[in-house]
Amino acid sequence: MPPMREPSAVGVTATPGSGGNTTLTMAGTLDDSTYRQVRDSVISAALAVPTAVLVDVSALRVPADSGWTAFTSARWHVSTWPGVPVLLVCDDPAGRAAIARCGAARFVPVHPDPASAVAATGAAGHPRRRVAADLEGDRDSLPRVRKLVARWLTRWDRPQLVHTASTVASVFVENVLEHTADRPRLVLEATDDRVTVAVSDGSPDPAVRQEDSVSGAHTVSGLAIVAALSRSWGSTPAADGKTVWAVLGPENRL
Repeated sequence: MPPMREPSAVGVTATPGSGGNTTLTMAGTLDDSTYRQVRDSVISAALAVPTAVLVDVSALRVPADSGWTAFTSARWHVSTWPGVPVLLVCDDPAGRAAIARCGAARFVPVHPDPASAVAATGAAGHPRRRVAADLEGDRDSLPRVRKLVARWLTRWDRPQLVHTASTVASVFVENVLEHTADRPRLVLEATDDRVTVAVSDGSPDPAVRQEDSVSGAHTVSGLAIVAALSRSWGSTPAADGKTVWAVLGPENRL
């Protein structure tokens, strides 16, 4: 029998950088057994909404070029919200060539050193207002959610979106209470003309619209209501569970 292969491992260290950036330094082997860990580490860093996420992969071994798609997948998951740029740093010309060869560099820019990556992040985008609250894992959280959303949006002079945002937040929290034993975490964010409602929990199962065997996709589920009330919505995986979010614009007011 051939000797058993040692399981692959990737170490990830996060450090704050200049201009509000976060740098993830990765070392180890990126393969099919560590792909999800690498992807979700980048997503988790982006969900904290730094100016940009810089991933130093200089010490990362990637036996198959396809492994680099972990970073394009992470970028896809955060492209709509929170929209945080993801950039790679690789000091090895062969590594940069592999990233370009597999097409990942078209979606996740790669730079030879941290300084050039930081310079490429450019000026900060629209300023964000952001607030969060940890909720209890029971139905008493539902009235609290509505009060918090009303208070925050009124403070931010967005009263026209209170009813929509409260409805969306209630759906998300109710789904957490119904399908998990977790305590939801509510995040509300405002930037330019948009408001984003996000709720995190510890379950890795993505939030999906359920279809009824008789009425199909026309079933009026909670997420169907969210889809109708929002500009866009999604379920984003993270290292410690998932975040379900919806982006609301002026056209979504009730």
